[in-house]
Amino acid sequence: MAEPPTQIDYRALLDGMGEGVLLFDADGKLVLDNLPARSILGPNLMHIRTRGWSSLAELLDQSRAQDAPGLNQLREQALRSPNPIRFHTFMGGVHTPGWITGVYNARGAVFSMVVLERADWQPLTEIMTTFRNEARMSISATRGHAELIKQIVLQNSKTPEVERLGKRVLGFTDIISTHMLRLQNLMNLLQRLELLRTGALPRLVREQRRKLRLSDFLEDFLEELADEALGDPDMGGGDFRDRLTVDVPDTLEILASPEHLGYALRDLLRNAACYSPAGSPIDLRARLELNRQHVRIDVNDQGYGIRASEYGRVFAPFQRARQPQIIGVDGYGLSLYLVQAEVQVMGGRIWFESVEGAGSTFSFTLPVRASGETQL
Repeated sequence: MAEPPTQIDYRALLDGMGEGVLLFDADGKLVLDNLPARSILGPNLMHIRTRGWSSLAELLDQSRAQDAPGLNQLREQALRSPNPIRFHTFMGGVHTPGWITGVYNARGAVFSMVVLERADWQPLTEIMTTFRNEARMSISATRGHAELIKQIVLQNSKTPEVERLGKRVLGFTDIISTHMLRLQNLMNLLQRLELLRTGALPRLVREQRRKLRLSDFLEDFLEELADEALGDPDMGGGDFRDRLTVDVPDTLEILASPEHLGYALRDLLRNAACYSPAGSPIDLRARLELNRQHVRIDVNDQGYGIRASEYGRVFAPFQRARQPQIIGVDGYGLSLYLVQAEVQVMGGRIWFESVEGAGSTFSFTLPVRASGETQL
């Protein structure tokens, strides 16, 4: 058996670990971090190095439940306990388990060690992929059969009895198609949520991101969108094309992932169509920001608007405004949460302005060039 090394490079040892390690002294100063911690925390680590423990507490406490203990309380428990204290948090939409414990050196000085784990999502991803594939085949087959039944009925409605029966059958096929459409939308949302929560979204955006002429992208995007329903036809999801006005200069270019830009526009247009009266106008505008570093895209409707008391729920996952007109539309409280995360990963930000009874404008920005790229 090989002899153990007489000296150990503890820095290399820590960097070789699978978990992120942060060590704070009694004054809350960060005195040690390792390579996985730098990977997990990204730009946030710079703030933690500057401000110390308080910055980490602010970051991890952002997503905790109201009745869950904060990081300061967990540290107090850890310093009194012989065992590490477990916790869970979300950072950038990624589920992150961790633990905190007290560490003492030979002179009795106390340190707080926080360990951030990276969950292995591969088994769950494989199961969800299989489930989605099976569900999508079932959705496609069911919608196809419903359409076939509809066509047969329409071609053979020659007697009053057959016509009456046909109307009932057509009603059933419409219900089947609507439920399949809802299930298909939910499947798509769950796939995007999986990419966000497992931390795969940033890599996917980096791989797909490229320069896009926005007017060309929108022309192709809206042409493709004409062949699909944004939402339930009886909820206003099918009439958006006749209501839409597009004002986008031909010269605008952005740096974005076409797939995720499509998600953002599709979800914002769906909300505008479904949460406003049928036939009311929808405007899609884009302008270069004054700093010339970002393009701003606005989706405006003259719909039901959002109550000021509900603003905090707009971008929260699995939360929906509780106004009757909004609750009456099929939804899961996920689309705007996902759009916010996807826009942020692409280097932009999203916000909204709304007046109840007058309509809403959702705006987001995207960069025109990569960070550090100089303008010629």
